[in-house]
Amino acid sequence: MLRDLPPITDPNVLVGTSTFDDAGVYRISDELALVQTVDFFTPIVDDPFTFGRIAAANALSDIYAMGGRPITALNIAAFPMGTLPDDVFAAILRGGADACVEAGVSIVGGHTVKDDEPKFGMAVTGLIDPRHILRNDAAQPGDLLFLTKPLGTGIYSTALKHDAIDDDAMAEAVRSMSALNARAAQAALEAAAHACTDITGFGFLGHTHEMAAGSGVSLEIDAATLPLFSRTLELIEAGEVPGGTKDNAEQHLSFTRFDDAVHPALRLALSDAQTSGGLLIAIPRKRAALLTAALERRGQLARAVGRVVEGHGEIAVLAQR
Repeated sequence: MLRDLPPITDPNVLVGTSTFDDAGVYRISDELALVQTVDFFTPIVDDPFTFGRIAAANALSDIYAMGGRPITALNIAAFPMGTLPDDVFAAILRGGADACVEAGVSIVGGHTVKDDEPKFGMAVTGLIDPRHILRNDAAQPGDLLFLTKPLGTGIYSTALKHDAIDDDAMAEAVRSMSALNARAAQAALEAAAHACTDITGFGFLGHTHEMAAGSGVSLEIDAATLPLFSRTLELIEAGEVPGGTKDNAEQHLSFTRFDDAVHPALRLALSDAQTSGGLLIAIPRKRAALLTAALERRGQLARAVGRVVEGHGEIAVLAQR
């Protein structure tokens, strides 16, 4: 669809749509640029405050994935007026505001439309040093890959809708989705990572492929090291797989090779459509220990999940190495 849009010719657009990056970047000066993004979606949990918090964390994540600092946000809401109590909508907005307070972000306005199904998210603007942008197309052969959150939020959300898990079981996914990626991004900048992206709707394999294709490399993923929520595989085997995850998995087959020993449930988990997922960070092997220390010092998961190799956008998921 983007092919039909006029090309971007402004030289101050440092990151646009050509690389499928997480946010756009517009240069203001040699030392300052704006980084901008937008995201919104339907509820994935029952509690309206928690939904608002997760939706905001998800939108803010794109700024962090670029190495930026979010400063302002605009609410984007679609509410079925007259069919739900007003306090439900108010709680969603409070949840979004709660995440923004933690992030140091000012909500400066927004827009609401009437819709049959609730939706909420944000358009976020941040600041970034144009000399230190974390793009998704700068991974280099020899880099190691790190992931900062477990996988399986789409599986858990579907299971919750089907009453296959209760709120207590859902709690680990809620904590992860509610957590900001600010500290993980700070660690990536501190350790001078080569490339970064966040794992969201296209699933782990979809976003790793974008990094690989954009960087002109291939990736090897160690299946045994991938972090998952405690019941992700169990719920997949029970059939709690959202349609978006199934669609992702079918598309991902065109560029992914699995070792025969990689379990079918794990293959699906790698295509699971994530909400407010973690950062995938590519960093030179010699600086991997610095990244690990920086993540752990900030209380972040620091899981090495693979490596960058020569190639042309392929993903190999290895059972063991």
